[in-house]
Amino acid sequence: MRMRVASSTSIKLLSRRSFLAALGGLTANSALAGSTLAESLQTQDGSAPLFASAYRQANGDFGIGLVDELGQVLARITLPGRGHGFAVAPDRSRLVAFARRPGNFAVIVRPLAGISTEILVAEPGRHFFGHGCFSRDGRLLYAVENDFDTARGVIGIYDLSGPASRRIGEFATHGIGPHEALLSQDGRVLIVANGGIETHPASGREKLNLDTMAPSIAFLEAETGDLLSRQELGPALHQLSLRHMALDANGRAWVGGQFEGPADGKPPLVAVFSRDETPKLLELPDKVSSGLENYIGSVATNRSGEVVATSAPRGGKTLFWKADTGSYLGSQTIVDGCGVAPIDQGSFLVSDGNGALSYVLEPDSPAEVIARTAGLSWDNHMVALT
Repeated sequence: MRMRVASSTSIKLLSRRSFLAALGGLTANSALAGSTLAESLQTQDGSAPLFASAYRQANGDFGIGLVDELGQVLARITLPGRGHGFAVAPDRSRLVAFARRPGNFAVIVRPLAGISTEILVAEPGRHFFGHGCFSRDGRLLYAVENDFDTARGVIGIYDLSGPASRRIGEFATHGIGPHEALLSQDGRVLIVANGGIETHPASGREKLNLDTMAPSIAFLEAETGDLLSRQELGPALHQLSLRHMALDANGRAWVGGQFEGPADGKPPLVAVFSRDETPKLLELPDKVSSGLENYIGSVATNRSGEVVATSAPRGGKTLFWKADTGSYLGSQTIVDGCGVAPIDQGSFLVSDGNGALSYVLEPDSPAEVIARTAGLSWDNHMVALT
């Protein structure tokens, strides 16, 4: 079931800084003709970085904030519930925000089409897991979903090429509890992190199978859903839920984990996967790993794909790695810092649950708080829109 809602989701512009600059410098098209917003869009230079993150306000309302590289909140998009992750179309014309598990909504924003929004509602028997991605041509949205009555992960496929979305099918992720999906650099393969945790909306967020977890990274043919490869870490790490991912310059998937085993266990929390190679587990110094509370919240690469950032919000650390060797470069202390996005070839922006945005120039440079929004708490993920 789907419905388009124009009134329940709104965009409040806080600046004349335009969505055109935000979304990659697109040239104006006929959809904007004659509108006041179009005139504003056409006056921008398209060079300014912009980022999106879900947030919660002190009054309990939820939304998406669009911010620039100085931490200024330029626009807010209200959400019907708590948001989580995002999918951004290759041409930057659409942004999809997914509800936090086990939410059943996703909001599609088309800023170049009169800033109208559309709400996707999950099919009966399905809910969203908080993440998704677009096909290479931008026509299809792949949404990570739960077929909860059979404890089966699926990718819901939505055609977003027209004025309204259509769910046109699904295929299996070959695992339980899929959390995030990425598209390979050539657009042919979907990479899915099956977290391995069984949940059911009737039980809220309760984890139902911790003793029998089997997390995996599945490589699926994007056009057909055929399983190309499925990688696991082995029985000793079967309680390391594989969750968030980013692709490095060589197309390998860097994956952050959430350990569901004994509290005194200290497994590796970051691993590198590729379709035809044995997964590589990365080690941290004991003094660092002991303070992370066994949880990686977000994974991102810089613009070149040469440096990987992995946030550990429970431990108040953001860790940095050299992508080609897997060597640990150091960490920065950012209390409750979780959302990470690249600013340019080297630097990152990190959001936290206290409403701050921090700038990290280099892995060995101290994080600098550049803005803090009163009464606002940034959620788990942030995405670069340029």
